[in-house]
Amino acid sequence: MTATLAVRTKAATYADLEAVPPHLVAEILDGTLVTHPRPVPRHGSATFAASAVIGGPFQFGTNGPGGWVFADEPELHLGPHVVVPDLAGWKRERLPSAAVSKAFIEVAPDWVLETLSPSTEKYDRGEKRRIYAEFGVRHLWHLDPRVRCLETFSLSGEHWQLDGSWFDADEVRVEPFNAISFSLGLLWPFDDLSEPATTT
Repeated sequence: MTATLAVRTKAATYADLEAVPPHLVAEILDGTLVTHPRPVPRHGSATFAASAVIGGPFQFGTNGPGGWVFADEPELHLGPHVVVPDLAGWKRERLPSAAVSKAFIEVAPDWVLETLSPSTEKYDRGEKRRIYAEFGVRHLWHLDPRVRCLETFSLSGEHWQLDGSWFDADEVRVEPFNAISFSLGLLWPFDDLSEPATTT
């Protein structure tokens, strides 16, 4: 069964967000409270694999340059908006210890990954993408396990520019992590890559 998002029409407050049950992810986008279920295993495993592939070289310096710090589903307060990306990364010097002393982060990331699902794609491609641009996030990745696709964007002025699209087990080398390359196939542990992707 496809999950649907519950959307309120009145201007939301942080108290509204705090009242949302913990089994739901809650965000405030343009004054509207948006909730959706936690990710299904295929979604969660793809996100975890992306974190592992990038985190080793860029946070821990394992066969890579280090210099970054990453967070899984951080609560970001960007002006009036509260957004929860699947993954976010900051160049280490932009995120001092004082910035992570609260339950939320007010420093816009340098990079965001959103793993698309039927219940979130409208917002990931719509309001959230616009908000990230408005607050100067430099790089945005959209990961879609349903079709085994990665789309990457970089901010050019106030608009997103598509850097490229990769599918199945394509070899990926793209900013801001172009110091390494990796097989996109690592992100689909449940899939037989010899078979066509399905959207189920």
